Amino acid sequence: MSCYQFRVLQMRRLVLALILPVTLLGVVTFPNHVQTVTAQTSKQNGRLTISADMQEYNANTQVATARGNVEMFYPARQIKATAAQAQFFSRERRIDLSGNVYIVQNGVNSIRAEKVTYLIDEGRFVALPQSQGRVQSIYMVNDSELGGVSN
Repeated sequence: MSCYQFRVLQMRRLVLALILPVTLLGVVTFPNHVQTVTAQTSKQNGRLTISADMQEYNANTQVATARGNVEMFYPARQIKATAAQAQFFSRERRIDLSGNVYIVQNGVNSIRAEKVTYLIDEGRFVALPQSQGRVQSIYMVNDSELGGVSN
């Protein structure tokens, strides 16, 4: 083996030794996209799962943002939701959904709006329409609760 070939071989080994760890670190540390975030919520530690095309989390503000085909599932409160974007504010225990929001609770009650804020501790929804639009809510009411009274 000539001196030139030996140096080329050493250079290739050096480059491989430097690039391989950096590449592996990038794959482990920076995945292409995060698809699901699961947050522990409420005193019963109910699982709240958000799935989306893309998600990011800011550790300083403790805010998770999900974009594109967002789906939220909160089985402890029988809530399913879809939206274009969702932000989970873990400090405030609040979820902001925006962009063609549709929420179903208990499999029957529903809300359609442009923006909805869900206050986790209160179990309360605040829905806002698009400008000049309206919010639609559908609730299933059990007539037996009326005690047989009719109009």
